[in-house]
Amino acid sequence: MGVDRLDDEDYPAMTMGQAAELLEVQPAFLRSLDAAGVLTPVRSGGGHRRYSRRQLVLATRMRALFDEGLTLDAASRIVALEDELSAARARIAELEAHLAGHNGDGPDR
Repeated sequence: MGVDRLDDEDYPAMTMGQAAELLEVQPAFLRSLDAAGVLTPVRSGGGHRRYSRRQLVLATRMRALFDEGLTLDAASRIVALEDELSAARARIAELEAHLAGHNGDGPDR
């Protein structure tokens, strides 16, 4: 597998220091997200936190909400609701496409 893992959004390729530098935050910010259960980084054999690209995107979203003055609880709730809304919209689109196919509007008829 090797280098191909770097294309995987969930592969924990970044150390805490690298993640903090990339996101332009202090490591304490990432530790606070971990302590609050917002992010759960993978631990290396030595116990060091390692972050995936998907986790860095989430940390970036959280940082933007903090910068707007929201608390950790409020920011995490907003992110959770945004994710639920996105999943619901995707499901609605899937069901509408399925329904259209069964009503003769689709390519099967």
